[in-house]
Amino acid sequence: MTKTARIYQKPKNAMQSGRARTTSWILEFEPARQQQADPLTGWAGGDATATQLRMSFPTLEAATGYAEREGLAFHVVAAPERKLKLQAYADNFR
Repeated sequence: MTKTARIYQKPKNAMQSGRARTTSWILEFEPARQQQADPLTGWAGGDATATQLRMSFPTLEAATGYAEREGLAFHVVAAPERKLKLQAYADNFR
């Protein structure tokens, strides 16, 4: 059974104006099975520990190269497009 990985670029945090740590690419494994509720606590979980693993790469080529070298099936999720809202301070008084 081959593991499936998702490669994506972390988007900017909406709560802060800075774009720190948004240039790296993240590789994480997708769960093989759906999570199940624990009968005792009711928390969702499973036995797949690979979903807890998250690797960071400086470029998309490095991330895809690692996945190909390890024989992982992967798909790249495109980064969301940045939408700039250009607005002048004077527009607040119109």
